[in-house]
Parts: sequence; structure tokens; C-alpha cells
Amino acid sequence: MSMVIQTTMRFLMLRVLLVVIAHVVLASPPPASAALGGDETTVSVDQASMKGTLRSTPGKAYTVHEIKAQTGTVVREYLSPAGKIFAVVWQGPFLPDLRQLFGSHFEQFSQSAQNLKGQHPRVRGPLLIQEPGLVVQTGGHMRAYFGRAYIPELVPQGVPIEEIQ
Repeated sequence: MSMVIQTTMRFLMLRVLLVVIAHVVLASPPPASAALGGDETTVSVDQASMKGTLRSTPGKAYTVHEIKAQTGTVVREYLSPAGKIFAVVWQGPFLPDLRQLFGSHFEQFSQSAQNLKGQHPRVRGPLLIQEPGLVVQTGGHMRAYFGRAYIPELVPQGVPIEEIQ
């Protein structure tokens, strides 16, 4: 065979392999972590997944667990006195794994975001989702992403949501 045919065949085989790998990865179940709405144990799972450093700051109404990933992205997870993660906030050059941070709430977020995009396909900019049981505010651009998500029912009484940032 000619060199061109061999090169083309190798390229096609590599493409097929990459497509198969992508399908396997996307079809895999999400990680067991369920940060939003989960308990404090999910913080260490998130820290390990992000390969980040953890700093915890206890307060009167909640504890903030701040994870700084090697990528420079900072994620703050807010833990209520009841032991539940009621909010997550992120900021940095890369989006964190929202599937991991939102846990069981990711599908609701994903569906709501698709519905909004379907209603306004040409609109770009910040995203605001206000659904029963989940509020997500996110925006930014390449190398400067930010956002927060919270479960209104889990926010400790007396904590203004503006304080969660």
C-alpha cells in the first residue's frame, strides 16, 4: 500500500477509537459524589476530584469549604448546621465539573438550561434558572467563569442569599 493510504487508514482508526472512548466516557454513570444537597463527606470527594487544596471557615450560620483547584478555579461549598451542602459557588479560568458539584440536581439544571436555550436560541450571556428546589446563576467568558447554585429550602434561616458568594 502506498504511504498515503496507510496514513489515511491510521487516521481513520484513531478517529473511530476516539469516538468509542468518548461514548464510553459519556455513557458512564456520574461520580458518586452529590455535593449540592449532600453531606460534608462530599467535600473531600470534590477536593480529591479537583486535585485542590481545602480551606474550611466555620461561621455562626454555616461553614464554608473552599477548594482551590490546580487550574486556578475556586469552588466554595456552603454547609448548613444541619450538615447539608445548601449552596456551591465557583469562579475561575475553567468551569468546574458541574455534574459533580450539582450531584442529583444536575439533570434538573441541564433540562432547565436546555428549555431556556430552546425558548431563546440566539441569546447569549448570563444564565438564570429559578426552579422549585434549585436556583442557578452562572456567566462569564473564556478564562473567567463564575456562578452559584443553591437549594432555597436548605438555606439556613436568617441567611440572606446575597451573602453566598
